[in-house]
Amino acid sequence: MKNIVVLISGNGSNLQAIIDACRAHKIAGQVVAVFSNKAQAYGLERARQADIPAYFIDPADYPDREAYDKALITQIDGYQPDIVVLAGFMRILSPLFVNHYQHKLLNIHPSLLPKYPGLHTHKQVIENKDTFHGTTVHFVTEELDGGPMIIQARIPVSPDDTEQSLQAKIQTQEYRIYPLAISWLAEERLKMIDNRALLDGNVLFDNLD
Repeated sequence: MKNIVVLISGNGSNLQAIIDACRAHKIAGQVVAVFSNKAQAYGLERARQADIPAYFIDPADYPDREAYDKALITQIDGYQPDIVVLAGFMRILSPLFVNHYQHKLLNIHPSLLPKYPGLHTHKQVIENKDTFHGTTVHFVTEELDGGPMIIQARIPVSPDDTEQSLQAKIQTQEYRIYPLAISWLAEERLKMIDNRALLDGNVLFDNLD
């Protein structure tokens, strides 16, 4: 059983999907702790309801991003994590943090990367009149939303879609593919080698130029 630590900033619906998948034995692991940079993040309450230790670490208590990340690393390492999962954690992580958890740090991003890294992806899809949208699970590297891609889910965009309707459709897909990617990592089938994601030794996406 792998120890999984989850970082959140908000509602924690992906966290809930991960907790549920662990308890249904779809992931060979357990969520051992949840951390947030927002005191009012509902995901902290989700963790407490599941009897999982939940912590708010206030960025205002630290002079800069690296100092905050050092404190976060110290807290996370107390749980001996095998996997660290970003589930709506709305902070840019320092190279110190990323490198410390390299090869076991995952994120999910609401676009078909490499399209639309960063924020406001649903708005950009609508403004550009895209016919498809999606979500991507990837390993985290120092490049924002640029790490090796693991799995994507793709949805059609309807003419009457709004940012809210796209978000709802995307989240449904996220609850399916994020636990799946985590399960591959927990089973040691998924690895990051030479800036590529490999599943059972096969390259999933070629991220190299």
